[in-house]
Amino acid sequence: MNLPYLVTWVLCRSVFCTAFRLRVCNAERVPATGPVILAANHASYFDPPLIGASLRRPLHYLARNSLFRHPASNWLLRSINCVPVDREGGGAAGLKAIFERLQAGAAILLFPEGTRTPDGTLHRARAGVGLAIIKSTCSVIPVRVFGTYEAYGRHHRVPRPRPLVVKFGPPVDVARLRTEAGACSRERLKAVYQEASDLTMDAVGRLEPVADVTAFPTRRP
Repeated sequence: MNLPYLVTWVLCRSVFCTAFRLRVCNAERVPATGPVILAANHASYFDPPLIGASLRRPLHYLARNSLFRHPASNWLLRSINCVPVDREGGGAAGLKAIFERLQAGAAILLFPEGTRTPDGTLHRARAGVGLAIIKSTCSVIPVRVFGTYEAYGRHHRVPRPRPLVVKFGPPVDVARLRTEAGACSRERLKAVYQEASDLTMDAVGRLEPVADVTAFPTRRP
């Protein structure tokens, strides 16, 4: 961790642990070194710093390019490993940023749903994340955050103290889809990307809350 990232990490972890009673489950499932994709549900602005504060290795994040316009925010965001992309984060610039970071051995956090949930449920993943998963060769670790929607969802103007949990799952098995993608038609390839996204989001949805924390988001049918 560079100094700005370390300072931010310490501050975020302190706040989340004291004010929000953060619990982290199975963080050892994330490799300590080497490229890895972390795929998480997205319920709140809290999610990126919360997941980052749950791990001992630095993460890399995609952020809207509009956030980098001011010199001060541009310096800070780049210092804590944020990469500017367009609003959707799934275009050519976003994919290029993902692959560059993975090739450098980084851990990158992606949100398959693309945006924060408006109602606390998990939504279907977008195909763009599947493209990144298929074209990379690294492990894909599902992550589920609990409590952030209740603490600071779209409907809240200010955060509320609620218990937060970050749970890491075992790697998603995408070997079959990666093999198929190397030989299938262009039409089928689009379906493979979506299937990889769906498979990853299903793995996120299967991560269950811990027993003593309630009011967690449920999976939309």
